[in-house]
Amino acid sequence: MKQLVLIMASIYGGLSVILGAMGAHALKKVLTEAQLQSFEVGVKYQMYHAIVLLVLGFFLTFDTRLQTIMGWSYIIGTLLFSLSIYLLSTQSLLGLSLRFLGPITPLGGLLLIVGWCLLLVHVIKNSH
Repeated sequence: MKQLVLIMASIYGGLSVILGAMGAHALKKVLTEAQLQSFEVGVKYQMYHAIVLLVLGFFLTFDTRLQTIMGWSYIIGTLLFSLSIYLLSTQSLLGLSLRFLGPITPLGGLLLIVGWCLLLVHVIKNSH
């Protein structure tokens, strides 16, 4: 699990730089301001959680159920949150109706919140 967390941190971090550059240059010309702002929210949250995964990967062993669930919460939550925002904000450009993805964004956000709550539990349990 530790290696997976570090791999996902690397993938999410690298992709957020690529997608951020794409948004700042290529998409700036074809998306509305609101669509571009939404896209940028996905990029920011992806980078924030790439950094979280990187730190966790270096400091945790993932030998407990709590740590493993925390890792999966961040990995899946980031994927669902950011990917759904990317697709929803570019659906007009893609020529698709992806409104069904609307509920996926808050589900991803909920998993990110679960990850943060589990991190708090981990810190409290190990502060003795």
